[in-house]
Amino acid sequence: MVDNAMREIRVEKVTLNIGTGEAGQKLENAKTLLNRLTGRTPVTTLAKVRNPTWRIKKGDPIGAKVTVRGKEGEELLRKALEAVDKKIKKYSFDGHGNVSFGIHEYIDFPGAKYDPKIGVLGFDVCVTLGRRGKRVIRRRRMMARKLGAKQRISRDEAIAFMSERFGVELTE
Repeated sequence: MVDNAMREIRVEKVTLNIGTGEAGQKLENAKTLLNRLTGRTPVTTLAKVRNPTWRIKKGDPIGAKVTVRGKEGEELLRKALEAVDKKIKKYSFDGHGNVSFGIHEYIDFPGAKYDPKIGVLGFDVCVTLGRRGKRVIRRRRMMARKLGAKQRISRDEAIAFMSERFGVELTE
């Protein structure tokens, strides 16, 4: 525990994302998988830019995601870390308190069984860490403000938190 409650780092949210690159059956399979893993309804993600090489127009549905917060988010994170043997590459941490890693096949996820209708899909796990008071940068009322330097989470602090709280090992 930290002496000051405002300095305590916590998991704000865990987001699972599957990029299919196209609409249709692949996207429906991705939504079904995310629903089974989390018990929540996934949201369709849309293309933000046009990419003629992959025949993607702006606004095309290209993936699905689910965001989980609170204790359920931490439990989901623990399962996801078990799927990768609690090993995360050092470059997966950014300078703002975020961690992202991928799971190659959903059958590695604890409790997930193979479904031939879905096939083999992998997904990304994105973890957002934060401290109390981070809301000031997102609020609408009373105008958003910059986050103070002491409230920001550095890369080293995020690595230390994940190592202590979840037993994560860093790999190169």
